[in-house]
Amino acid sequence: MATTQRPTADARRMDRLIVTRPAPDAQTWVNALREQGWPAHALPLIRIDEPETPDGQESLRHWRAHWPQANAILFVSGAAVNHFFAQRVASPPADLKTRFWAPGPGTARLLTQALGPLGIDTGCIDSPLADAEQFDSEHLWPRVVSQVGPDRLVLIVRGASPGHDVLPDRSEVAGSGRDWLIQQCLALGARVEGCVAYVRHPPVLNQADAALIHSAVEPGSAWLFSSSEALRTLRALRPTSNWSLASALVTHPRIADAAREAGFGHVLVTRPAIGDVMRTLESVWYRP
Repeated sequence: MATTQRPTADARRMDRLIVTRPAPDAQTWVNALREQGWPAHALPLIRIDEPETPDGQESLRHWRAHWPQANAILFVSGAAVNHFFAQRVASPPADLKTRFWAPGPGTARLLTQALGPLGIDTGCIDSPLADAEQFDSEHLWPRVVSQVGPDRLVLIVRGASPGHDVLPDRSEVAGSGRDWLIQQCLALGARVEGCVAYVRHPPVLNQADAALIHSAVEPGSAWLFSSSEALRTLRALRPTSNWSLASALVTHPRIADAAREAGFGHVLVTRPAIGDVMRTLESVWYRP
């Protein structure tokens, strides 16, 4: 249920809200937003596929079969959970000691759904506090730091860019993305391994998508970004577009910096849960 908070006197009219999350998540969000009267449109700016190289595929098979070897497993996103558990994984041992880390409530919820059929209790999941200022690695770390130390194995399940799902040099961790939490674990003497569960690609756009992007530079347009990579994709698709009349609603300060660099005239940060996004919309915009 959306909040009934009234927008401010200088509220902005919203004619279109572009949801850039990967499919099928984008459409799920669009459906929820439209139920509350928001003119939402799905435009996934990241396409997610299975690992594409033999080494990447073999690594994923290995960790699906041997995940109980890890003392802790960080799933960096809901996509990491969905793709890791898309095929059968090993059953947990009776004396399971593995902890499951989630940077936010959405990922934790999907982990709960994936672990339930394996008989693993939700008490094995660690995530930031519900009232945390942000849902990210920095706010997860205080919850899990006591689990990290020498002779501990931390597995990072994440995505990669095309051609980067191969086994890396031993000084690196497989996959691509932020390495902040990895560095914290290494500094405490832990061994860190990576598992690429999916590969991110630019989207394949049709004429309707192109027309939506063309219209969404105008006043009354707001873009919802949950990753900096989606912003980079948009800039690559429309390198000469002027975004100064459009708004960006982003789910982390780092994405806000990228949106300002792209030239969006109005940038607003919200927590990433859909309820928080709804409350922010109600406080800043009004529907046509």
